[in-house]
Amino acid sequence: MMSIFSVLPRVTRSNGWRCFSTGIPYDTVAELNKEMESIFGESPSPSPLGSSPPQQPAQPAYEAEDSQPVLTHTDSNGQAKMVDVSPKEDTKRVAIASCRVLLGQKVFNLVASNEIAKGDVLTVAKIAGITGAKQTSNLIPLCHNINISHVRVDLTLNEEDSSVVIEGEATTSGKTGVEMEAMTAVAIAGLTVYDMCKAASKDICITDVCLQHKSGGKSGSWSRN
Repeated sequence: MMSIFSVLPRVTRSNGWRCFSTGIPYDTVAELNKEMESIFGESPSPSPLGSSPPQQPAQPAYEAEDSQPVLTHTDSNGQAKMVDVSPKEDTKRVAIASCRVLLGQKVFNLVASNEIAKGDVLTVAKIAGITGAKQTSNLIPLCHNINISHVRVDLTLNEEDSSVVIEGEATTSGKTGVEMEAMTAVAIAGLTVYDMCKAASKDICITDVCLQHKSGGKSGSWSRN
């Protein structure tokens, strides 16, 4: 076996010795230091030249709400994971989302006059949106199953562009937010409008699904400008 003293220089001190690692890989230094410890009965003190890399404290997943954004749904190997939110505080959390369904003038008139063959488009879509919000964790793989305390879905006819404007709001008191629940509510409501009206036109377009506001949690409140 190669002599450790021929590879790694030693400096004698009154209270022991110290290893220097300049030009030698860290793994090699660690192995030799361990062998020295078994011989001399003590661990070498840290080298001023940095024989071991600085250790960074582990950051819990919930630090994702810090000012420095990070991806929280992947582990150190890039594999998908569900975030552990157990260390987080229970707070009241609210999220508001919206979308727009462009109907076209013909379908808009049919919806406004409640003449769509399948029935009351706005009422059915409203119920579908509320149901969708409650099913979010079943639809989005890594989304947490949370207790929703309130869901609101409003659909408004807009004559200016022959559209239905949909707004959804979700509320909970827990460890994670309800942004996905609010956005799922408006998306499902929009898809239901399409399904109710598709016999009259295939040209209907669902657009602008987005978060408008959220509050609660470590990151506090946010609103779209």
